[in-house]
Amino acid sequence: MTTTPPVPAGVPGGAAAAARGARRTERLLNLVIALAATRRWLTKEQIRAAVPQYADCATTVAFERMFERDKEDLRELGVPLETGGEDPLFEDEAGYRIDREAYALPEIRFTPGELAVLSLASRVWQQASLAGPATRALVKLRSLGVEPDESSLVGVEPRVRTAEPAFEPLYAATRDRTPVSFTYRRAGGEPAVRHVEPWAIVSWHGRWYLVGHDRDRGASRVFRLSRVASAVKRIGRPGSYRVPEGIDPREVVAGTVGAVQTRRARLLVRSGAGLAVRRRARSVQEAEGRPGEDVVVVDVSDVESSADELAAYGADVVVLEPEDLREAVLRRLRGAAGVGA
Repeated sequence: MTTTPPVPAGVPGGAAAAARGARRTERLLNLVIALAATRRWLTKEQIRAAVPQYADCATTVAFERMFERDKEDLRELGVPLETGGEDPLFEDEAGYRIDREAYALPEIRFTPGELAVLSLASRVWQQASLAGPATRALVKLRSLGVEPDESSLVGVEPRVRTAEPAFEPLYAATRDRTPVSFTYRRAGGEPAVRHVEPWAIVSWHGRWYLVGHDRDRGASRVFRLSRVASAVKRIGRPGSYRVPEGIDPREVVAGTVGAVQTRRARLLVRSGAGLAVRRRARSVQEAEGRPGEDVVVVDVSDVESSADELAAYGADVVVLEPEDLREAVLRRLRGAAGVGA
């Protein structure tokens, strides 16, 4: 997987246009969150207070113009925006909300192959959560006496969750095209400060890598995120460099990191479970003497990342061998159960 947020390159004002588009998208998302997070009708003033970007409007007239444009944008996007009031017998101030039943997705069915792909994707998108601006919108709703129903917002704004502290700041830097500096620890070498123009972040055989231009060495380099030994610091303005055309970050990582050593792992998998594991299996055979279970053989390269995946299946997947992978999975399951290793 490669994370390369699109930013117009070679177009005058491209960075500024991208920034405006990002602000508009964030504003619309926060508006949807505010309107979907409550069963009550929200007045314009409540919406203005809840959506952080509306605070930038200098006058009420400017806010109302922006709000009218945003309402039309939501309706064009298919968001069922309703207008009404708490009491139809009185001409109260008009309120707004999203029709939850119309907005909800119908029941969706997937084939086993599609479920396997979604399962693989879930290894990266491990958690659906609300980011900072969205969370502030909910806090402001509470301050206005409106109790939000956060259960209706699950999945509205997914964020990538990884174990690498450097992931989020480096991803943001690739998105904004902002040069950064950080202390990097080379394998078998002393830590050194590097100054980099980030191009993309790549997932390669269970590890995350940054591909970019190393200013100190005047050439493209690959950095393993787990070896970033300090906070990531921005050292320039957004949009201050361009990513070269024709660059394939995965090919750069593959050519730099080289072949990854793999081992065979034998797993005991319940029928109908472990679809992602089955999809990449070298072989699948019915387990002798264990009806409803299969022996699945897969290649693994990194014990810890493989253990993260397999432990998530719980009792549906049991590692038979190798022993170090089995112990790594058991260690995670014991930790989740609160049992000492």
